[in-house]
Order: sequence, then C-alpha cells, then structure tokens
Amino acid sequence: MTERTRVSLATLTEKAPEAAEFMRQFSNANRLMLLCQIAQQESSVSDIQEALGMKQPALSQQLAELRQSGLVKTRRASRQIYYSIADGRAEAVMNLLFQLFCGAGLASVVASIETPTAVADEPGLQVHPTSQGDAAHFARIEPAE
Repeated sequence: MTERTRVSLATLTEKAPEAAEFMRQFSNANRLMLLCQIAQQESSVSDIQEALGMKQPALSQQLAELRQSGLVKTRRASRQIYYSIADGRAEAVMNLLFQLFCGAGLASVVASIETPTAVADEPGLQVHPTSQGDAAHFARIEPAE
C-alpha cells in the first residue's frame, strides 16, 4: 500500500466485521451465481430458475438471504417479481469478479456465464482453471514464479 491509501489499524479493526459479513454473501456458489445472473440484467424468479436450473425452494432461500443483506432489491410487475442489484459495492465486486475470473467487465459480458474463460492480463500472473462440480466455475490466480 502507498502512503496515500494506508488505513489505520483502528479503522481496519472497526470495519473488518462488516466487510467479512458483506463478503460472506459471495462465498456461497448458489448466491454467487444468482448475483452473476442479476448483475447482468434485472431478472424475474422464473428467468433465474430457467437460467441457473435451481429448484424453487433453494432459489427462494438464497434470494431471501441476498434481499435481507441488502445486496438485491425487488420490483413487482403484476404477478412477477424482478430482482436487481441494490448495493453499489455489490455491483463493484461483481464487476471485479467478471474481470478477474471471466476475462471481461460486467458491461462487456455477452456470452453465458456458465462457461467463463479466465484471462490474466496482469503481468506475472498465471491462471489455473478450477472446477467444483455444480459450483461456480472461476479461475484461481497465483503469482508467477
């Protein structure tokens, strides 16, 4: 860190629990995939269910958790409920994740997120694709030796 970006230990200690809870929402593969879908476009429950193949009870549980944490918001249109990103920090994190693991920023994601390609544009980084079964497919980035 440079002098300009140095943060006091007291501030870090104070903000760490909030940051940890915020990041916890991204640590579940189902919630992460929901956020990926919703970050790309406002989506109804049926759109999300069709795109991700999640069963309704699991989908409802994860959407409730994201709503409760304030990361997503809802809009009702007749009988449909639409979900979108509600927190600018969540949008920034999703954009960073798309850049780091899918090789594109959120605005330029065109292809389906089911088969992302990882690209490391940073010098000195090597990308190692990982697979976790039904979990989100991202890449692990390690410093080059």
